[in-house]
Amino acid sequence: MGFQCLFSGTYSDDFDELLLFYLDTDEQIVKAELNLWHAVLNNNGQYPKSGLEALRLCKKEMFPNIHFLVQILCTLPVSTATPERTFSCLKRLKTYLRNTMTEARLNGLTMLAVHTDIPLSAEEVLDELAKKPRKLDFVL
Repeated sequence: MGFQCLFSGTYSDDFDELLLFYLDTDEQIVKAELNLWHAVLNNNGQYPKSGLEALRLCKKEMFPNIHFLVQILCTLPVSTATPERTFSCLKRLKTYLRNTMTEARLNGLTMLAVHTDIPLSAEEVLDELAKKPRKLDFVL
């Protein structure tokens, strides 16, 4: 992918595709920023080993387009992990025996399984259930 050009010091045609896909600015300006970015890295002797380190080294005021591309690079792994985790959780919940489950209940169980970091008490659940009309009354 074209993100390698941000770290390698070499230019490739993949970088042009990256520019067309993510940026709506003049290619020559971005290429000049890229050359300046590589010159700064060479002069300082600091070569980032990760996207987060590159984000720390890249000054937004000096390299706005490169900074934007590095931000995208840092968020790409996160943006694919969440849907994968959600579908994995859904697969665990939706087994053969639970195929008759309604969509509302399945969505609720999936949200509970995915967002385990949010604290939830039994009292909160009972209060929410007591608000909805039921055939049987909840006695609290």
